[in-house]
Amino acid sequence: MRQHRLRHHRALAAIAALVLVVSGCGRDGSGGTEDGAPVAGASADFGTLKGLCGPGKQTLAPVQGVTADEIKVGTLTDQGYDKRGDYADAAKVFTSWCNDAGGINGRKLTATIRDAKLMEVRQRMLEACREDFFLVGGGSALDSLGVKDRLSCMLPALPATTTMVENTGSDLQVSPWGGASYSRYAGYFTWLLKEAYPGSAGAVGSIVGDSPVTKVLNEQVKETVESAGGTFSYSDTYPTAGIADWTPYAQAIKSKKVKGLVFYGNFTDLVKLELALTNLNYRLDWIDANAYSYGPAFLKLAGKAIGFQNNLADIGGVHPLESASSSPATQQLIDLFAKYAPGAPVSLGAVRAFTAFVLFAKAAGSCGDDLTRKCAYEAVLKESAWTAGGLLAPIDLSQIDAPLKCFNVEQATPDGWKPADFKPNQGAFRCDAPVYKLTRSYVKPMKLEDVGRSMADLETR
Repeated sequence: MRQHRLRHHRALAAIAALVLVVSGCGRDGSGGTEDGAPVAGASADFGTLKGLCGPGKQTLAPVQGVTADEIKVGTLTDQGYDKRGDYADAAKVFTSWCNDAGGINGRKLTATIRDAKLMEVRQRMLEACREDFFLVGGGSALDSLGVKDRLSCMLPALPATTTMVENTGSDLQVSPWGGASYSRYAGYFTWLLKEAYPGSAGAVGSIVGDSPVTKVLNEQVKETVESAGGTFSYSDTYPTAGIADWTPYAQAIKSKKVKGLVFYGNFTDLVKLELALTNLNYRLDWIDANAYSYGPAFLKLAGKAIGFQNNLADIGGVHPLESASSSPATQQLIDLFAKYAPGAPVSLGAVRAFTAFVLFAKAAGSCGDDLTRKCAYEAVLKESAWTAGGLLAPIDLSQIDAPLKCFNVEQATPDGWKPADFKPNQGAFRCDAPVYKLTRSYVKPMKLEDVGRSMADLETR
């Protein structure tokens, strides 16, 4: 029995290593003065959002996690397992800046970092159910383990990312990354196969980590590719624990004359595969390195493969970090990190977490003194063209299950990540993505009715 439990734990750990989620670290945010007054010179504006944070005098303590002086939110991470600080760094930076500006209508914003350490999602969720007003700006690789408890206690969430299909699109949760029943990558793969590299459409390949989690995500991507006119000439899995020699996989890709490759797994394994392909002198038209690879770590690890293989990534409508000079909000975010978390990397995960805090602050601020979950959640749903002050392409949050209309593609080069030639038509983004509704049978996201709840219960929380 003990050996069975050890094998089970190792399998879950290996699965999580493949899941494309960026987690955070365990530090709380602070900021502000002892009496709650704004710090001299602190701006209340973020990007195009005026007065996002600022002073005020509140008197009510209407619900759990909200007093006249403070708002408590939780940020879920896997920091104890993956050692990544993206989400907690974003929580620290946003709360420090917001509190320096006076808080949310004078209430200090406190983010409690809830470290699930991969396997303790349910424990952290139960703690959040007892203490937090909202969950904001976090995520965990095994996030579906906590969704039933979150819905049972009517805890709204504005995550940085969602991972497992039971949680993605679940109730009482709003994410600017597209609805669960629609493909998030229809624009990206349509551009790849019909415009950029039409010669690759008949020879697409796929490699995915051999786990139930990533297999489902990969099947959704495969459906999207096929809907855009792609045909798979090669498909394979690799062990979740990784392999020492990727040469056999590279040889199979070469023998099948694969021209475009979708890889679903840890980018450290993708690097090993690309180096094996490069050593065979085989260059594909494109490799979908996905958004998880967007950052300096992938470039450093890939080495000579970067100059040989064509790595692309759809970063989901986030303004490119390397183009911050053309986005005042992105530059402001980078500056805030330099001030409040010097040395912390401004990663894609950190940006996504920060946008969740921006959304929460705007919604909570609109509720005034009588700040309830119902008011804040409904305020979020009023955002029909949300950009987080300019960090994102516009997305309609008023429809929970809505397709993404905008996308943007990054290309890995020896000089760093740069926007690919994907023909943007709205600033840094292209906003004419076709709508594709997934038609195959997948696990459904959990709903309030599954736990005997309804939206009417939110009024009493």
